[in-house]
Amino acid sequence: MNSIYLLFLITIFNNGGIVSAHFDMVVPDSKNAFDLNLYESVLDPELCDHQLRYIQEHEPQILFEFFDASFRTPRGILTGNVRDFGNYHQCLGISHEIPGSVVEGKYCMLHLPLNQNWPSLPEWPNITLPDEWPDITWPEGWPDLTLPESHPRMVKLIDAAERSKKYHLATSGFDRFNGAAEDDTGIGAALASLTFELGLCLPRACSPHTALQVLLNSTEPASIDFTESYYRLPNDKLWVPGEYVAFSIFGFFILLVALSTAYDIRCNIYLQKDPKQINKLLLAFSAYTNTHRLVTYKPVPGALECLDGIRTFAMMWVIIGHTFVTQTSSMIMANPADALAWMTSLDSIWITAAPITVDTFFMLSGLLLVYTTAGKLSSMKLLKSLHLFYLNRLLRMFPALAAVILLQISIFNRVADGPFWAVEMTHTHRCRVYWWSTLLHIQNFVNPAHMCLAHSWYLAIDVQLHILSPLVLVWVLTGRKKIAWSALVGSLIAVLAAATTYNFIKNFPAGPIIPSRPLDSGDYLTNYYVNTLTRASPFFVGLIFGYILHLNRGKKVKINFIPATILWVCATVIALLIIYSSYPIMQLDWDNQFADNMINSFMRPAWAMFVGWMIFACVHGYGGPVNWILSHRAWKVLSRLSYAMYLVHYPMQFIINAMPIVPIYFDVRFSLFQFLADFSLAVIVAYLITILIDAPCSVLIKHFMGGGPKRPVKVLEDPEPLENKKTYI
Repeated sequence: MNSIYLLFLITIFNNGGIVSAHFDMVVPDSKNAFDLNLYESVLDPELCDHQLRYIQEHEPQILFEFFDASFRTPRGILTGNVRDFGNYHQCLGISHEIPGSVVEGKYCMLHLPLNQNWPSLPEWPNITLPDEWPDITWPEGWPDLTLPESHPRMVKLIDAAERSKKYHLATSGFDRFNGAAEDDTGIGAALASLTFELGLCLPRACSPHTALQVLLNSTEPASIDFTESYYRLPNDKLWVPGEYVAFSIFGFFILLVALSTAYDIRCNIYLQKDPKQINKLLLAFSAYTNTHRLVTYKPVPGALECLDGIRTFAMMWVIIGHTFVTQTSSMIMANPADALAWMTSLDSIWITAAPITVDTFFMLSGLLLVYTTAGKLSSMKLLKSLHLFYLNRLLRMFPALAAVILLQISIFNRVADGPFWAVEMTHTHRCRVYWWSTLLHIQNFVNPAHMCLAHSWYLAIDVQLHILSPLVLVWVLTGRKKIAWSALVGSLIAVLAAATTYNFIKNFPAGPIIPSRPLDSGDYLTNYYVNTLTRASPFFVGLIFGYILHLNRGKKVKINFIPATILWVCATVIALLIIYSSYPIMQLDWDNQFADNMINSFMRPAWAMFVGWMIFACVHGYGGPVNWILSHRAWKVLSRLSYAMYLVHYPMQFIINAMPIVPIYFDVRFSLFQFLADFSLAVIVAYLITILIDAPCSVLIKHFMGGGPKRPVKVLEDPEPLENKKTYI
């Protein structure tokens, strides 16, 4: 236990001995959105020596400011907290003029393993403060808290350390996938010993090594091993050409919106012109008209009204799942032992099962693809206009996606700051490097571990499945049921067979965060979770249900009460079993590879079948209160914003969680309130992106690509790709 108090050895108040420290400051390429040259150029051992000796002798209150902005012993060690960030903003705000130079603050994050040979304990320094400072009496020596390993408090500490290690290991792969950790050094450290992560405030010209050698005046050399994770300085974010491009594009769009809105208001409100006399293209960017179209609903024959509620609730589940995931990131969690206990409990299944909701969108994508093309196109028409089939899909998804990429490389990078802003800078750098693979929707193959917008893997798979879909659609559109059913069922069986074979060969875990298999998390995410083959089955199930709905379009389907009840019970049981399956696999002693392979192979198509039945029942009058809830007009706007909400919510959650200057204490109630904030912010930003960029571009695309078959729903009444799982030709 004495080692806990030895943490103060590497603060700037020590004067007991010379420290021989080594560090390997590995800053991965993904962190180079910081100005690394700035960190090197400010180091000056001679200036550091001059400044420290001067403030020691003449300005001790400045020394106290550095101490006050540095770490303390982490609070909550018994619940697994090994972090204290100090006061990040206070540190960077330190600036004092002294003869010959200016003393400024620099923030440094240290990793300090407790499992090392510690030097003898120094005496507390005698610091004389000015009269206006409060009289602080320092203890005469360090407290003796040596406890035997059998002592209950020591046992609890050891247990907390072990649980903390398990939690960090369980989440490490997911953190690296999302840019929160770029290598495996954190895993090794967690396995080797309990490692503290501490924020240290130093003068700008100093490194920890130099500062300690200047301040510690012992004749006996001592050695403390620590690693410098990263530095932060004021104005250390590099400006790159991409940022100027982003700001120029956003400024240009804002100007167009302002001019178009002014033209719209003048013509429609003040002059009240005949709509036929108003130039429709000049209204394309009008915020007034686009907002009116967004919130206005006109009934459309054959529309699947229940999809609005399904899409909205699925998006809520995505956002709340990401709220918990980003908060329980191992980089900012104050009580990982408590978080691990909750994650492995039955109470958490509604969050641990949340990844299945993405398969809802894959299912809807396939369903709407068939439902909106069958009966309107023939096989030959599809083949002749195949270029428009692809181009329309890509163009409809491009504006909002490109806008969020531009936000990530510019505004999101500069909107805030914090001690763990390095995570956000990783996201920024990834988009500066790999923006092209995201726009081409190939990032899940080209750079699956370093994606620009980590959650954009869904869009890549969705586009890839649409590219492959004509291989099935061409048979479905022949108008011959046997051929259509053979193509639909045969393609689903082929995909299931290939995915099952792949899963049994690779032996993946059954989820992205599995405490019993932490080292397999990265392999699961890059080779299963974002793999088109393993995620394709819900799309093909959707194709089948889309064809079923097409065959029964406008017909009254009669199902007796008992069969309908049995189908609802079976579908509900399947859904509940899928959700419950997330509980056993989260246990620390889970070890059943066959079950993992079966879950990975058949859980997703089974969920898609549940969603398909729910849609079919609602459309044909067997949904009851479920249909009333899902088809309520209250979901229309949120459904239309769902694509933009999906794009913006995840980056903003990382921004919010990179700002705290203290570790976040995990509590379910707090996370629920945080979800409300995340959801509200996502709606606001999604509205702005839709009105400023997505809706105007939809009008232009409709105008310049017109001439084909009419769309079942106008673009501006259905403005987002997640709702817009229709094939526009």
